[in-house]
Amino acid sequence: MNFIHQEGIDRGKVLLFTLSTCIWCRKTKRLLEELKVAYDYIDMDLLEENEQQEADRVLERWNPRLSYPTLVINDEEVILGFKEDQIRTRLG
Repeated sequence: MNFIHQEGIDRGKVLLFTLSTCIWCRKTKRLLEELKVAYDYIDMDLLEENEQQEADRVLERWNPRLSYPTLVINDEEVILGFKEDQIRTRLG
């Protein structure tokens, strides 16, 4: 499973699970870029089937509903959906 890395300020391990067609996912990416946060993301709908199954298993650890966007910080804190204030508070 290959995440795409976005350069920025190190605020810990920041993973973002998205869909390429999701407006809220794009807003979350733009917000992270505005905050200049380094993060890794994966567009789940662009993966090959076997990669998608593996990615689903990984995502399910933090979000059993498999909803998007899912933002995982340091493998412990999870923000589901586009929650601008919460993301700004935590990573800004």
